[in-house]
Amino acid sequence: MSAVEKIEEQLASLRIAKRSMPSEEPAYLLDIDVSRSARSESSRFVAVSCSSKSIRVYNRETLNFLREYSSHPGTLNGVRFAHACDSVVFSACSDGTVKCWDVRSATQRAVQVFSGYPSNVFISFDINSSDLIICAGTEKVDKDTFLVFWDARGITNCASTTKEPLGVYSESHNDDVTKICFHPIEPNLVASGSTDGLVNVFDINKDNEDDALISTCNSDSSVSFIGWSGKDYEQVYCMTHDEGFCWWDIAQLETEEPITLSHVVDVRDAVCVANDTLRYLVGGFYHEKADKLFLIGGTSTGNIHLMSCGTSGLSLVGTLCGGHSAAVRSFCWNLTDQSLLTGGEDAQLLLWKPGAVERSLAKKASMKIASSVQKRVRVHDSSLKSRKK
Repeated sequence: MSAVEKIEEQLASLRIAKRSMPSEEPAYLLDIDVSRSARSESSRFVAVSCSSKSIRVYNRETLNFLREYSSHPGTLNGVRFAHACDSVVFSACSDGTVKCWDVRSATQRAVQVFSGYPSNVFISFDINSSDLIICAGTEKVDKDTFLVFWDARGITNCASTTKEPLGVYSESHNDDVTKICFHPIEPNLVASGSTDGLVNVFDINKDNEDDALISTCNSDSSVSFIGWSGKDYEQVYCMTHDEGFCWWDIAQLETEEPITLSHVVDVRDAVCVANDTLRYLVGGFYHEKADKLFLIGGTSTGNIHLMSCGTSGLSLVGTLCGGHSAAVRSFCWNLTDQSLLTGGEDAQLLLWKPGAVERSLAKKASMKIASSVQKRVRVHDSSLKSRKK
């Protein structure tokens, strides 16, 4: 069995291990991140960005709710843990700040605030792999669109201070910057995606924006998700708001080879899903061991489709059924234990693990009646129906 086949088999064995208890204020779960500890490979916390303009923090293993942070009247967008300190979590805010909280503290006050310029409305952000630089992307205001950078050093001493920006990039996008994604290994490389259709890659060690811009890739549509993939993460991919997929090899920039690995105008037309539909894309993750890029999509009734990517096209790996009862909006893949966290419009946070058995007998009343195929397998089994070979 090849490495890819083994990974696909693991994905096919994903089952619901835990689900969060319903919140008093149901909300869409828009973004998920897990804490990373330099001292161990296990993570203690899960943070979720909610449509209720708040960040919720849960225990990673039990999904028990721990605490909630809000920033009214600002809207919190996205959530990221620091890499070296697993109790520090960030979120971009529409009030022109990036806020930082320490989940060990019960206080609602941010331990650090990174302030932008007066007109900034931040809708995307990320922190680099060395925890030294934060970058946030703005909505377009008048004719201005910015990538704003801050020095993030000092975040772990919990001193409540406000930091001013190091500087901005203002020439490379001409519409809302919807996604920021630092390189997983190289702390000086950052990719940005925008509703202008462009995915830009920058080397922020360069002295100015012109020199920093390494590549500009055009998706021909509005970018909704970006990520890095491939050996040494030399590839960049994106998804678009009209369910397109683009994949580029930045390593080919200095060669005669084309950098475009794949361009699928509409994934819904390109992937065959038996007895089901693919309505939308959620995002993607690169599996290092298999050297394979996987995409996640879904249906309005909560089924989750897992797809593998190749230069020859996309293929369905399998479908996670029986978990969510509405569209899935966010996910987080954990390479360490091969687990998957998913959040949706049904306000549920689910933890999927290979071969898991859900302990809770509580089921959502809004869940669909099981199909005849599921009934033949086992009615209560929240399983992934593998594609028949």
